[in-house]
Amino acid sequence: MEHMFKTGELFVFDLDGTLYEGTDHFDYYANRLLIDVPEENKQAFLADYEKMKAGDHPVKIGKAYDVKQDAILTLDPITLSVVKVQNWGGDVWPDEKREELYHEKLKFDFDNMIAIGDGWWLPFAAAKHHGVGNCYPRYVETKEYMVTEAFKLEPIPGVSEGLAKLKENKKIVLVTNSDIDDVGRLLKELNLDGIFEHIVTSAKKPSKTDEIFEKLVEQYEVKPEQVVSVGDNFINEIAPALQKGMKAIYIDPLKPEFKHDNLLIVSSLGDCF
Repeated sequence: MEHMFKTGELFVFDLDGTLYEGTDHFDYYANRLLIDVPEENKQAFLADYEKMKAGDHPVKIGKAYDVKQDAILTLDPITLSVVKVQNWGGDVWPDEKREELYHEKLKFDFDNMIAIGDGWWLPFAAAKHHGVGNCYPRYVETKEYMVTEAFKLEPIPGVSEGLAKLKENKKIVLVTNSDIDDVGRLLKELNLDGIFEHIVTSAKKPSKTDEIFEKLVEQYEVKPEQVVSVGDNFINEIAPALQKGMKAIYIDPLKPEFKHDNLLIVSSLGDCF
């Protein structure tokens, strides 16, 4: 860890799930989506979501979900190529069918090809499978709820002080899919207002991650190996960084046994400080 902080010059942080923790907002999102699930599917939606959270469902963080095919895709962690496809019930597609449909690099979006990189996408996938057409209004409602008195953010001990110290000698930027209003409110709540010298909002990760990394490397005049990407979403922030020769800090409380020379896995950002 010390070596990464010593050799890194530009640190690129994610926001949701990285600078704050907790899962209550995901459950709130699921309950809002439940309103739009057809009556006959509501119980199945809830059952599937609970299974996902327990890790007992084919839909898991780190996979992808093809909405049109209603298919769950297992990806190679670095190349993100599709190595296995399952239907909703967990049955595996024949290799021939998988290779026919998924022989090219996936193009992720927020409608049809979903990178299940964090807890936001579990209720989304369940809702899509069970007949919800548009999930975005309920996502907006959840974001609005997160800046009310009813919702309590969980600042991570040591992170505010740690980032301030890191900023003394390094460049630190924030790249998030959240929009500018959400980001401003969340950073104030986390006592991180003004800590980042550059913020990219509505980043459209992972589809725009490569492009954003390239712009940051050029803007800050650093080499890829001097950049450290920090986040809890392997598909959005970690795999693209490793592909470019950058370093990465992956936040996962389960600390998966995955090794890469340029990768550090921690259970919380607080571990870094």
